[in-house]
Amino acid sequence: MPLSFRIVALALPLAAGPLSGCSLISRTMSEGITSVITPYKVEVVQGNVVTKEMLAQVHAGSSRNDVRDALGSPLLADPFHAERWDYVFTIKRQGTDPQKRSVVIWFDGDTVKSIDAPELPTEDEFVASITRLRSQPLPERKLTLTDEERAALPVPKAPTPTDTAPQGVNRSYPPLENP
Repeated sequence: MPLSFRIVALALPLAAGPLSGCSLISRTMSEGITSVITPYKVEVVQGNVVTKEMLAQVHAGSSRNDVRDALGSPLLADPFHAERWDYVFTIKRQGTDPQKRSVVIWFDGDTVKSIDAPELPTEDEFVASITRLRSQPLPERKLTLTDEERAALPVPKAPTPTDTAPQGVNRSYPPLENP
């Protein structure tokens, strides 16, 4: 074990001893540092978001171009199964439940034959489902002062007049070119 690690390993309990009454220190010592500090987790969003409003634009008889305009390009368009387009969406975000949805559009030639889709959220429901809830509401901010509060403010001091002459060292330089 390197010497620097030994010194830190010995010094940490000694330094934390007098502070052991502090709940943060005692919790850290008993449960480990991961009980206090949580690692950052990357938000993973994959695929196409499909909502009720978007899917309402697609119906049996719609063309492939109409489907692409309404839902975007499919995540999966297999050349061996040209009659099927898959719109898959997954999201994993810290503080919210992970979500996964799959919409399958079946074609007969160039027109929609059928749609396999779960119950999809509306746009407002989708936004609400990925929004993290705050543990405490933000305090309401006051943006204007009443007349009494304005009168209680100190009167600002008048600015002092400044000289208009340049300040600093006055130097004379030789000409750049010889006459």
